[in-house]
Amino acid sequence: MSSESFETQRAALADVVAIPVTPFAEDGSVDQDVHRALLRRLLDGGIRTLTPNGNTGEFYALTPQERRLVTEITIDEVGDRGVILVGVGHDVPTAVASARHARELGAAMVMVHQPVHPYVSQGGWVDYHRAIAEAVPELGVVPYIRNAQLSGHRLAELADFCPNVIGVKYAVPDAAKFAAFARDAGLDRFVWVAGLAEPYAPSYFSAGATGFTSGLVNVTPAVSLNMIEALRSGDYPAAMKVWEQIRRFEELRAANGSANNVTVVKEALASLGLCRREVRPPSKPLPESERAEVAAIAAGWSI
Repeated sequence: MSSESFETQRAALADVVAIPVTPFAEDGSVDQDVHRALLRRLLDGGIRTLTPNGNTGEFYALTPQERRLVTEITIDEVGDRGVILVGVGHDVPTAVASARHARELGAAMVMVHQPVHPYVSQGGWVDYHRAIAEAVPELGVVPYIRNAQLSGHRLAELADFCPNVIGVKYAVPDAAKFAAFARDAGLDRFVWVAGLAEPYAPSYFSAGATGFTSGLVNVTPAVSLNMIEALRSGDYPAAMKVWEQIRRFEELRAANGSANNVTVVKEALASLGLCRREVRPPSKPLPESERAEVAAIAAGWSI
């Protein structure tokens, strides 16, 4: 399949790539009705690219059955209103089964989570992604790179084997490293998605990114869309005005090694009456003392 076949998928990556939360009911199960309502809110807010089973969706805290359910709900709810990038990962057979499940349901792409393994060789990284990409040649494949050691040449090697590797979610917090990595891999060969969301989007766009992921978008799609519009038109001062608006919220999420990354988003949604604040271990809900600040930020955005 030639890269031209992936035009729709490539365009969808060059956008705000939303990572929806997975809301839980009082009994701790996935709250399907609330999940659908939150997805509709994203779509109604103008979001067109969604990643079920991303990290803001608590991918690693969901059971295999729940990950399938989240994929099914998202694909059903989005329909033809958007493009779905399903998060897959864990061991190779599990990731392949998830990717095939996504394909059966009509998803256009999969995002492959950074392999969670204490020992990752660069050649092994290529082998891992190759096994998944070759299992679903019809789908666009997007590696999620959090490994600062990985070289851009390895990504190029992977894409030589697998032309369906069309984009990259790059999440190493180093704009200079990103610029070098993208150029070593082939700047125009892939769609570069700033995988560390709005705080890093302006610096990564200046180096060649054309999309960014967002968890904040769950709370206020308009703010994220304002930022990408500014970045697309090269208006960095306007983008930085949005950056200032979201700075404190994202600092709260990033504090203590991103301990409250999902927690802060769910707290904001809870303050707006949109879902319960519960997260699963190893995340933890915010202490009472810190909830008011998040609620104040969320209230300020929704005016």
